[in-house]
Amino acid sequence: MKIVVINGSHRGKDGNTNIIVTALLKGAQEAGAETVNIFLAEKEIKFCKACKACWFNSPGKCVIKDDMAEIIALMEGADIRVLATPLYFDNISSMLKVFMDRMIVTASPYWGTDKDGECRHLTTSLPPKLIMIANCGYPERSHFQVISHWIRRHARNINTEIIGEIYASQGALLSTREAEVRPIISSYLKVLETAGKEIATDMKLTEETAKLLEKNFIPNEIYIQEVKRYVDAILKK
Repeated sequence: MKIVVINGSHRGKDGNTNIIVTALLKGAQEAGAETVNIFLAEKEIKFCKACKACWFNSPGKCVIKDDMAEIIALMEGADIRVLATPLYFDNISSMLKVFMDRMIVTASPYWGTDKDGECRHLTTSLPPKLIMIANCGYPERSHFQVISHWIRRHARNINTEIIGEIYASQGALLSTREAEVRPIISSYLKVLETAGKEIATDMKLTEETAKLLEKNFIPNEIYIQEVKRYVDAILKK
């Protein structure tokens, strides 16, 4: 079992996104999975030129010389691909979007149709299963609607299955040092470790684990008050 994470946080290893990913991968490793955590913030990935050279001139090879080929090599043989991002204006980060655009190199110029008769590009290899991870500073989970819709469209496009969507609202609390909140976050991270073990063992989350991961850390009204207090304190400095 090989699990590869594409971490699209601009804060890389220091981001709240990585707190979620690290706990998930810890559980997966304990269940015997090989894991790779790729930080796009540490890589040079230029935007796609839409030249289509990877389709017609040098099939499967991009003309752009950057770190994309290295990342694709690291992803080789993955059973599960995890896409992780903070929420940026209701969507994935720009860094992750540029990466996804460059994945055109793995697609075929030929079309096929899905079960509903809708066209999609054929893939040149068996695609891995997908997991989507995102966190945001807002209190409501409704802010992840665009990302959830996007990952489902992406899975349809590459003809694969989503085996998990993990969304953490109140994401600012993941790295809090408040003594009253730390035990809550620690419990959440333990659930993520369980999720990693389940994914590595059965390629799915149990219903119980999925429900635990959907719970907010603290009541929304308290969270909103604390965020306002934090912003006020920063602006007064």
